[in-house]
Amino acid sequence: MAKLISKTYGDALFELAMEQNEADAFLEEVTSLRQILEENGEFDKLMNHPKIRKEEKQRVMEEVFRGRISEQLLGFLILILQKERYRDLDQIFMYFTDKIKDARGIGVAYVATAMELSEVQKKRIEEKLLQTTSYRQMEMHYRTDAGLIGGMVIRIGDRVVDSSVRTKLEELKRQLYQIQLQS
Repeated sequence: MAKLISKTYGDALFELAMEQNEADAFLEEVTSLRQILEENGEFDKLMNHPKIRKEEKQRVMEEVFRGRISEQLLGFLILILQKERYRDLDQIFMYFTDKIKDARGIGVAYVATAMELSEVQKKRIEEKLLQTTSYRQMEMHYRTDAGLIGGMVIRIGDRVVDSSVRTKLEELKRQLYQIQLQS
């Protein structure tokens, strides 16, 4: 459900940005706003508080952001408040950001490995992804997960390539279990 919400509102924001030919400005503004909201957790608590009326939240939103962000983005935030979707705002902004990057030919890849990769290994992975996808540029995010044991997991959007030792061991375990059931 949350994915459907982020897609619906993220697509609407994307369409607005494209209609006004302001994709770059919207992306910059959304990126800055996400950072500001992340740094100010109390504002988030206020906007999600169930006992504060929507009208009061809207008044606060307008006081805080009017003149500091575009009227279009402020209007979008007020719509999100009115539809009681503020708790989904970060996911909506993430979807919007990914959609803008995708439209520009920039892929966003999340790579998990069991051990830290060298710069040479990271560069090889990025080059391989550029060769095997339609993207012109990759934005790479790396993290380590010792639970993978070895190998890596790469996620680009909804696509996942899992070549981790953990997954291979789990598959082997399933196959052995199936053999035991058939005997």
